[in-house]
Amino acid sequence: MMNVLFAGMIALSLLFGLLNGQLSAVSEAALNESVGAVELVIKLCGGMCLWSGLMKVAQRSGLTDRIAKWMSPILRPLFRDVPPGSRAFELISMNMTASLLGLGNAVTPLGIAAMRELEGYNPKASRASDSMVMFVVLNTASLQIIPTTTAMLRLAAGSAAPMEILPAVWVASLCSVLSGVLMVTALKPLFR
Repeated sequence: MMNVLFAGMIALSLLFGLLNGQLSAVSEAALNESVGAVELVIKLCGGMCLWSGLMKVAQRSGLTDRIAKWMSPILRPLFRDVPPGSRAFELISMNMTASLLGLGNAVTPLGIAAMRELEGYNPKASRASDSMVMFVVLNTASLQIIPTTTAMLRLAAGSAAPMEILPAVWVASLCSVLSGVLMVTALKPLFR
């Protein structure tokens, strides 16, 4: 699907560039922005490697087990059909921890692994379980304490104070998580 979208955007860019007589500007922008994209990826790569590595160290040291126990009172009511000591619960806790730290790229592999584990607790393979739906909503809403990726993007763009957005991030992410959880809870009876 993404291939079709990108191919469509490229085709439209070329078409409008041709119709406006700006085809050289389109090709120049494509070349310049390709270089800019590579530079941005390299700038972000260091931070992502650092935080992903710290998550791996936390996992091997047993810190993630302690975080899972610490988060258990919060997550337990939301994931009732997942046993507290299970691998799925640990992955959900690690995913939420990575979200709290704003590690968007570290969250994705943990989320995929957690969803695979949640499939094992799903009684109906033809539809998502309540825990799977709640996990997708929490993963998407992403409560963040430290928006690491956003701060790195702001720093790469030249911001003098990349963390000045913290209060706005806290309010926005809290509102998104609360509204998501309330909607899942309210709509759950409709889809049984």
